[in-house]
Amino acid sequence: MTVMNILPTDPVVPTTQVKSPAAPPTPLNSQTPAEKAELRKAFDDFVGQTFFGQLLQTMRKSVGKPAYFHGGRAEEVFQTQLDQVLVEEISAASADKLTGPMFDLFTLPRR
Repeated sequence: MTVMNILPTDPVVPTTQVKSPAAPPTPLNSQTPAEKAELRKAFDDFVGQTFFGQLLQTMRKSVGKPAYFHGGRAEEVFQTQLDQVLVEEISAASADKLTGPMFDLFTLPRR
């Protein structure tokens, strides 16, 4: 009766690639206008969808089902998807008005 050796006889040396260090982030005041616009859009999307999402979610919890014009179980199942689409549309339409002062404070130079 022989016992098989299940361990490899040659040691396996893992090959790791050393990545070059990432470039340090550029300060907000030295970004190009295109970078600032992209940052502003991402900021508006995040803040708007977060704010309006929480607002809509709280509204849905506080309002009961209507006596008429309720979609039943189908409406309950797809309510979160409808709310997500509503939040995206509301955010696209008016988030810039809400986030304007916040973005200005966000981009102020810091010491």
